[in-house]
Amino acid sequence: MKPLFLVGYMGCGKSTVGRKLARRLGWRFADTDALVEEAEGASVADIFHYEGEERFRAVEREVLERLIASGGPVVVSTGGGLPAWGDNMERMNAAGMTVYLQRSAECIARRLSPYGRRKRPKLRGLSDEELVPFMERDMAQRAPFYERARLVLACDALSDEAALDAIAARLGAGDDV
Repeated sequence: MKPLFLVGYMGCGKSTVGRKLARRLGWRFADTDALVEEAEGASVADIFHYEGEERFRAVEREVLERLIASGGPVVVSTGGGLPAWGDNMERMNAAGMTVYLQRSAECIARRLSPYGRRKRPKLRGLSDEELVPFMERDMAQRAPFYERARLVLACDALSDEAALDAIAARLGAGDDV
């Protein structure tokens, strides 16, 4: 069994869907942001603020490499920027199955609670009016990386449960996992 990597923009449902999918499959679940926080003893926001994005991305890559090396059945929720950094997307595609949970900026903005916005460094300080245009620009830069996933799942019209069912069905069809 190879790892399954969920990619997509922050707030698209990677952690929520990933936890449920791992439970359904009887696999481990890993969240790269949580593993970075554990390794550094600080929140993602604090790492960005005090140590910078370069440090965060270096630790994130180390976490990714450990997950790939550990092998076995694991559902991995990746940070939103991980696929767009270096050759991370290529590494994930080579190591296992990649699934892009594609959602529009408007849909993600509706999903994000005020707390969810505050804990994400890139969204801190944005007004409601600035949020969607900012996310659209940021998502446009990352989309070419996300779209390299083996499965691109348009999720705007799907509940998390329906997205989970679609991924499980694809895995049940014997896709490269």
